Amino acid sequence: MEEQKEAELSVTGVWIVGAVPEQEVRSLLSASVQNSAPAPVHCDVPGELAWWRSKAQASMFTPSTSSPGDWSADEDALRLSAFFDSCRDDSDHAQELRDTVMDQFPPDVEDALFVATARKADPFSALAYSLGPDATLRLPGRFGDFLLDAEQVRDQLPSVEETLVLTGTPRRDAIERIHAWMTGLGDDPDHNADELLDGPLRVLRHAARTGHGAAGQVRWY
Repeated sequence: MEEQKEAELSVTGVWIVGAVPEQEVRSLLSASVQNSAPAPVHCDVPGELAWWRSKAQASMFTPSTSSPGDWSADEDALRLSAFFDSCRDDSDHAQELRDTVMDQFPPDVEDALFVATARKADPFSALAYSLGPDATLRLPGRFGDFLLDAEQVRDQLPSVEETLVLTGTPRRDAIERIHAWMTGLGDDPDHNADELLDGPLRVLRHAARTGHGAAGQVRWY
């Protein structure tokens, strides 16, 4: 039991966005279509989205009484986190596809690769909370998981730019919400919130410029 508790305390959430060679993406997409099955649905997605929209303008966190500058999660934050988790495809086929895509990512974190990690928290979920439901749904794929060929990258890039290029008050608000998620549900008060906004867009712009496909995936370690 103690070992299980320790494992839960040490879990790390990762969101990876990387450029992938176009031919590899086409092969993976073709194989995925041939072997695909309906993704499992573990909750009432329309109902939970409607609930999230009704709560999107309010904070789901309260200031921490034990750690000044940090936040404590309300019940709504726990529900939203559970919703994000339930929307992800955890089938064996999806896991195998993620592993195969991982092998195609470039080795270095530069323009072609973005990696966000957070202790006890999922970086994509923090980003989604900061953006709100409608903006999050403008991002590619399914709550952080996606696989796009070069044409799809070019087609979706304008929507991603509209969503992630934030300045002034909207950007400050988004960064504060990311910090709330990372301290209220995670244990990462020093997370680079600016890079969580800028990094994925940098990769997609690189992919569009160089004719690559792109992929994103949420993982836990």
